[in-house]
Amino acid sequence: MRDPETQRSLANDAADEPLEADPALDLNLDEFEEVKDLQALADEVAESTEESAKAGAAGEPDARLARALQRIADLESKEAEHKDKYHRLLADFANHRNRVGRETQLVVTLAEKKILLELLPVVDSFERCLATHSASVEDFHNGVSLIYRQLLEVLRKAGVEPVEVNVGDAFDAMHAEALTTTSLANLPDGAVAAVFERGYMLRDILLRPARVIVNHIHPASEPERDPSVN
Repeated sequence: MRDPETQRSLANDAADEPLEADPALDLNLDEFEEVKDLQALADEVAESTEESAKAGAAGEPDARLARALQRIADLESKEAEHKDKYHRLLADFANHRNRVGRETQLVVTLAEKKILLELLPVVDSFERCLATHSASVEDFHNGVSLIYRQLLEVLRKAGVEPVEVNVGDAFDAMHAEALTTTSLANLPDGAVAAVFERGYMLRDILLRPARVIVNHIHPASEPERDPSVN
């Protein structure tokens, strides 16, 4: 082990000798400055990227809000357009209904006028018949019969035809109305015994049913059968 004096001597000698450069410790200052610049650039890029991300995150809700507002504006515009069309159609329908009502009333009035013009000659015939002094009851009857046929012709032109219901026919509830019943031995049960009022058809529609009396034979009034007759 060296004494302290020897150690101090060796240290002084080493201080006086120039130090040799270690290749492993040889640093280029320019390269060090370049590295510092790259680090600053990386920090700047990172900072700008973070700011862009923040700006994008903040701008995305604004973009969605703008699209939603535009969508609302489009829907409001379409709603206003549909309301306008609805009001126009409502007005057109009201006008059409009023026009159809007027035209229907006009058709009814013209039909009534036509039938009344057909009936007026019948009225004239009745007035002439009443004003004429017939020589006999038969002449008066013949005159009334002519007016009756004239009236039936007017009804026929209007589409009115009498319902054919005669005495002895089976009662038909579709075209006749039973006023009462009677018991006649010469007619079958359920047959028409008398026609009180004639019925009329308007083309295929029952205008008025015939009013008739129906024959009904009570069981108690039926004649007893001869037991010897099979």
